[in-house]
Amino acid sequence: MSAPAGTPSRILLTGLAGMGAAFLAIVLAHGTGGILLWLAALTAWLLLWLANQLWSAVPERAPTALARAGGIGIPFLFGSTLLFLWEVICVGLKVPTVLLPPPSMIGARLMGSLPTLGADFVQTVIRAVIPGWIMGSLAGFLIALLCDRFGFLRRGLMPIGNFISALPIIGIAPILVMWFGFDWQSKAAVVVVMTFFPMLVNTVAGLASAGHLERDLMRSYGASWARTLLALRLPAAMPFIFNALKINATLAMIGAIVAEFFGTPIVGMGFRISTEVGRMAVDMVWATIAIAAIAGSSFYALLVLAERRVTFWHPSNRQK
Repeated sequence: MSAPAGTPSRILLTGLAGMGAAFLAIVLAHGTGGILLWLAALTAWLLLWLANQLWSAVPERAPTALARAGGIGIPFLFGSTLLFLWEVICVGLKVPTVLLPPPSMIGARLMGSLPTLGADFVQTVIRAVIPGWIMGSLAGFLIALLCDRFGFLRRGLMPIGNFISALPIIGIAPILVMWFGFDWQSKAAVVVVMTFFPMLVNTVAGLASAGHLERDLMRSYGASWARTLLALRLPAAMPFIFNALKINATLAMIGAIVAEFFGTPIVGMGFRISTEVGRMAVDMVWATIAIAAIAGSSFYALLVLAERRVTFWHPSNRQK
C-alpha cells in the first residue's frame, strides 16, 4: 500500500511552514513578545501538529522512504514541538528559571559542562549501571534455568522474588551503601538487586510458554531436558527475556542514580542532581537528567534492535 499522492510534498511544506513560525515565535519570545508571539506560537503548533498527523497517516509498511523514515522522524517532530512549546511558554510567560528553565538554557549549560557531565556519566553508567545490569540479568537468567530444572526452587524462590521486588529502593540503597562502600560497587549492587528478579520471573514464564504439542513432539523424539531447552523452550522464551532486559535497562539507571543520593564520591549523576538542587542550579539538574534520559533511551534502543534480530520469527516482528 503506497502513500497518497502528494503526501511527501504536503508534509514537507507543512513542516517547513511550522518550523518557520516556530522560529519567529522563539525570536519574539526572546524579544518584545506581545500578541504576535502567541499568534506565531499558535500557528507553529497547529502546522507542526498537522505535519505530524499527515506523516503518521502514511502506512508503516508502505515501500517508500517516507514510511521508513517515519519511525524516527515522527517522534523527532513531535518531540521538537514539545520543546518549542516549552521554550515559548517559559520565556514568553517569564517563568522563574529556578522553577523551570527553558530548553535553550538547559542546552547551553549542558554544552558548557560536558567535562563534568562526562565524568558523571562514566561513574554512573559505565561503572555502575552496565556492570550491575549484566550481573543482575545474567544471575536471574541462570537461576531461572535452575528453577525450571528443579521444581522446588521455583516454588521456593518465586514468592520470595515477588516479595523482594516490592521492596522500595530507598530502603535497600542505604543498606547496600553501608555494606559495599561509597564507590561504584554499592551502586552496582543496588542495580543487581533491582534487575535480578524481573529477569528471573520473566525467564521462568518464558520457559513455560512453549506449547504442549511441541513439548510432546520433543518427548516423542526422546529429547533430553537440555536438548528440549535449547531447541524449543529457550527460543520460545526469547521475547520474555528481552522484555526483562528492556525493563532492567530502565530500572538499572534509576537504581544507580537513587543509590548515589545516599553516599558517593564527588562524581556521579545522582550526586550531581542532589548537589545542584541544593545550590539552586536547576539548569544543571535538567542537563544531568537529559544525559541520563539520552543514555537510557539509547540503551533501550540497542536492546530493541537486538530483539528484532533474535526474535525475527515472532509475529510482532514479521513483515505483513
